[in-house]
Formats: sequence, C-alpha cells, structure tokens
Amino acid sequence: MTQNPEDIIAEITLQALVGNPLDDDKIRKMVIATAHAIAERQGIKIIRITTTPNQITIQASGAEIIALGLVTELRQLTNNWYQHQYHAQNLWGS
Repeated sequence: MTQNPEDIIAEITLQALVGNPLDDDKIRKMVIATAHAIAERQGIKIIRITTTPNQITIQASGAEIIALGLVTELRQLTNNWYQHQYHAQNLWGS
C-alpha cells in the first residue's frame, strides 16, 4: 500500500549560526513571507511555520526532499536580501 503524498509531512529547520536575527520583526517577517512565496511558486503546501530568535522551522506537505529544496532556496534568497539590506556578511552563516 502506497502512502498518499499529501499525508506525508516533512519538517526542516534553518538556523542562524551567529546571533538572533529573527528577533528583529522586519527580518522575521521577510523570512516568513519569502518562505510562503517560494512555496506558492513551487506548489508546496506549508502546514506550519514556527520561529525562534535564531531559527525557522517549516512543516510542509510532501517528501523531505521537497522541504529541503524550499529551505535551500529560502536560505539563498534571504541571505542575498540580508547582505544588501544590512551590508552584513550573511543571515544564516556559512
């Protein structure tokens, strides 16, 4: 018996290596909005997003590889935004 892909929920966390960047409301809102935009563009259903001061956890419908792809793109896009917005090295670390 095969499992329905919509019944699978993958969870993946992206964590900043330095500091608590998601304590900043503007940064947290941008990261969350970007996650939703990526998911919408890729047809991924986000079940839940939670944040702490230094991480974002995304639960998405589908295989873990789908969530990993979403978070990989999220990391790249938000790092680029953060570097240009704050003239800082990067948001998530190397």
